[in-house]
Amino acid sequence: MRFQGSGQRQTRIISGQQVAPRKSMGQNFLVDESIAQWISDQIAPDGAAFVVEPGPGLGAMTKHLVGRPQQLLLIEKDHALAPELQKRFASRKDTVVLHDDATKVDKREWYRHGDVRVIGNLPYSVGGEILKHLLTPPTPVTQAVFMLQKEVCDRLAARVGEDGYSALSVLVQRDWDVEMLRVIPPEAFQPKPRVDSGIVRLTPRDPRSLPVCDRRMFERLVRLGFSQRRKQMKNLLPEAPGGWQALVDSLQMPATLRAEELSVEQWVNLSRWYEQRTSADAGQKASEMFDVVNEQNEVTGQLTRGEVHARGLLHRAVHVFVINTRGEIFLQKRSHLKDVSPLKWDSSAAGHLDVGEPYAACAIRETREELGIEITGTELAAQLPAGTHTDHEFVELHIAHHNGPMKCFPEEIPYGEWFKPETISDWVQARPQDFAKGFVTCWNAWRNR
Repeated sequence: MRFQGSGQRQTRIISGQQVAPRKSMGQNFLVDESIAQWISDQIAPDGAAFVVEPGPGLGAMTKHLVGRPQQLLLIEKDHALAPELQKRFASRKDTVVLHDDATKVDKREWYRHGDVRVIGNLPYSVGGEILKHLLTPPTPVTQAVFMLQKEVCDRLAARVGEDGYSALSVLVQRDWDVEMLRVIPPEAFQPKPRVDSGIVRLTPRDPRSLPVCDRRMFERLVRLGFSQRRKQMKNLLPEAPGGWQALVDSLQMPATLRAEELSVEQWVNLSRWYEQRTSADAGQKASEMFDVVNEQNEVTGQLTRGEVHARGLLHRAVHVFVINTRGEIFLQKRSHLKDVSPLKWDSSAAGHLDVGEPYAACAIRETREELGIEITGTELAAQLPAGTHTDHEFVELHIAHHNGPMKCFPEEIPYGEWFKPETISDWVQARPQDFAKGFVTCWNAWRNR
């Protein structure tokens, strides 16, 4: 591939054909070699498990990525560019070209790679949509380096009190730490854009750095608060529980505050006020009572959760696989507040039996308490003996059917995702450490039944 001509609509020579950059796709191709090399290095691709480049275009950055990670995935929507890239890299086992739309690509199969890094010169016209699709939780992406319009980069990275601080800043920084790396001038591209570009790096935010809140409530309030920037927030948000003055007093802010005056943490606390969360996050209660059982799964007494787990005593638990009409299974990401297997992936719902509670009743209760759905019954799929493979639990696996939506309670589950069974199997085989022990045992029992 090479360029021909000097106008704003320079053509590309691809397999002998002249093809002009597509204005409808916002294509501005990076042609500065030194900058392309520098940007590629920012994702630290050497030896990385899995690197994804959406919109590789003419391959300016791709040439500095090929051969460095264990696996490189290129996602190209352009019907002229994608086949050429596929031919160019057909002989390489470590490079795959996917002719697809990066705003819609199915990223669920990426989880099995563990470390997923994304790098791209995103088209101005759809850069925001690509970023939203790839980075909105749940996502397998563990790091991202993007080139976007400088104005967008400024908004992504802006902190409270800085120019550019906006709803985008708050919504992204709820989940990501954003670092502005560099400004790139128009001269580095063909055709030249009319504005500067910027490079940002995003890494996942430590979930322990913010209190939990309902994601949907948080996003709704942020969008309402920033919908008319000159207006005071009391005129934009719904009526606050307990009154507006009580809310702003809790935030230690004046009643006249506007959206851009609140930090990300204050926005989270504002959301918690509307959810009427008045106490600090405490996780699971160590004082909760369990039935303790013997090796025959017979009840021998009752002790607290804390003592049962500390002493590794045998007890009872249920796991539930919720399956939709497409045959997909909902998996949950365990909260950082969990006392066992925090931040691991797990069954749709799982939990300990209350004192004297039957397994089937526990299955129905757990789906209601963790997923916010009501089911009338379940099917027993497997009974598993206690051991280290189940965290000392006698487990019954139950199957339920529901299409969602789920209302995950953030103290229990920050988010979840529907997966095809074959995707889960590949993931479990590649990275069993990503899952709670009990889930892996349940999954193998269900797949081998």
